[in-house]
Amino acid sequence: MRKQQFRRPKRPVHGILLLDKPLGMSSNQALQACRRLLQADKAGHTGSLDPLATGLLPLCFGEATKIAGLLLGSRKAYLARCQLGVTTATHDAEGEVVRTCPVPALDETQIRAALDGFVGRIRQVPPAYSALKRDGVPMYVRARRGEAVELAAREVDIHAIEYLGREGDCLQLRITCGSGTYIRALARDLGEKLGCGAHLTALRRLWVDPFHEPAMLTLPQLQARATTPSALDGLLLPVDAGLAAMPAVHLDADGSLALTQGRSVVPAKAPPVGQCRAYADDGRLLALAEQRADGRLHVVRGFNLPAPQGAASA
Repeated sequence: MRKQQFRRPKRPVHGILLLDKPLGMSSNQALQACRRLLQADKAGHTGSLDPLATGLLPLCFGEATKIAGLLLGSRKAYLARCQLGVTTATHDAEGEVVRTCPVPALDETQIRAALDGFVGRIRQVPPAYSALKRDGVPMYVRARRGEAVELAAREVDIHAIEYLGREGDCLQLRITCGSGTYIRALARDLGEKLGCGAHLTALRRLWVDPFHEPAMLTLPQLQARATTPSALDGLLLPVDAGLAAMPAVHLDADGSLALTQGRSVVPAKAPPVGQCRAYADDGRLLALAEQRADGRLHVVRGFNLPAPQGAASA
């Protein structure tokens, strides 16, 4: 007889956890570990970090999963270490070495000039070993099968690259970039530009908009405090923390009801045209909304959050 598996009950949990992802763990493994600790019924992360990478991984629970796509498209900053003279199949330290080259005599001026060529809107070919999918199959699965993987170049934004120094043939860099940028691919392309090849040996994500000075929590810290699932609830940021860069609009009771029903409203004090945070008369985050030029506020994504404690009930 098949042994019945015990499943822990799930519960509604709403908020954002700023996890310091550990080395060697995939983003999904980290997400599932935290989800089990919280016993959350709904969870998602905001863009994968490779197992090689550590640092900020915002995890969204419950209603916060509705803004995961916004965070996925946000600006990010990284600390990176690149090894010159060695090229790998995956463009990082986890891949098989495919080529070694002597590193030419490079001074700081030459390195900075090469780096400056990657700042701005550039075209970048993603790594063959990536989570990008074709016909529903991730590219890294195809690459591991030995299939020929050809990916088209795509435009990405690299806002800044700081050259922090050099130790032997390893360069230390700080990179600020937009969504979809592969730091592994940047290391690969930098190596080609310098004429010796390169690969990424370490990567740490420092921040993701709007969390510029994140108070990250490690998995051991969470495990130590998880005496009960609810013991971790106080560590979650509210859903609107992920929308902090947007203006806020506060509605009266009639406006709150109308927006809840999907109708547009004319707020008494309209925010600037564009996306904003809309709050109900009881202080609850009601919606990600859009203020249009005609003066009306429209729902982009509604939230079903509990009323704040102490709020008057209808």
